[in-house]
Amino acid sequence: MRRFYKDVTLGAQPGGYQVLLDGRGVKTVGGAAQIVPTEALGEALAAEWRRQGDKIDPTSLPLRDMADYAIDVVTPDPAAIADGLIAYAETDTLCYRADPDEPLHAHQQAVWEPLLTAFEAAHGITLVRVSGVLHRPQPEATLAVLRQRLAALDHFVLAGVETMTTLAASLVTALCALDAGHEDEPRALWEAVCLEEEWQADLWGRDWEAEERRARREADFLRAYSFARLAQI
Repeated sequence: MRRFYKDVTLGAQPGGYQVLLDGRGVKTVGGAAQIVPTEALGEALAAEWRRQGDKIDPTSLPLRDMADYAIDVVTPDPAAIADGLIAYAETDTLCYRADPDEPLHAHQQAVWEPLLTAFEAAHGITLVRVSGVLHRPQPEATLAVLRQRLAALDHFVLAGVETMTTLAASLVTALCALDAGHEDEPRALWEAVCLEEEWQADLWGRDWEAEERRARREADFLRAYSFARLAQI
């Protein structure tokens, strides 16, 4: 599609901010006004539109797509999104370790255990660790606290958390990123959750296609983090 607008501005609207293309408000794929909760997120969306050349590249508008998802999918039924995330908490990557006699187990303990311990302390919960692949349920009290945490999130923040969780296969990682106090923490969390992939790559050799896929997933994870963060400031 050729670029059909000249000016990109950001307008204050009831409930938030909306990108205006030649004065006309951007709408979602579902036809709703694309109004986001913070000026910071609105400016990030406007920057995507300003960067377009003579032709619009839809793949270069990822924040727009996430905003559409937050409005069209998350907002109508946030409880359904939260339920899906609780399913990830039941089988969180950081809780599943190799057998204790395997070298990988010690590495997982060294990297993952401090993250889990800090997360448990911050939320007043206990998470069950599992060695091997046999499923063990998490305590219902723990899941109840996590449900409350998710229910308290803004719908745009929840959309970002959902993306981070699915990419990491870890709700703990996503919520730790959301609470990050330093800009380098989300990338360190991503590297931590990829520990087993790195271990296998070091052991058996690296495949460039797998490396590219992981790099794309990392970029998507960090973008989702940025989206969630911008939706809060």
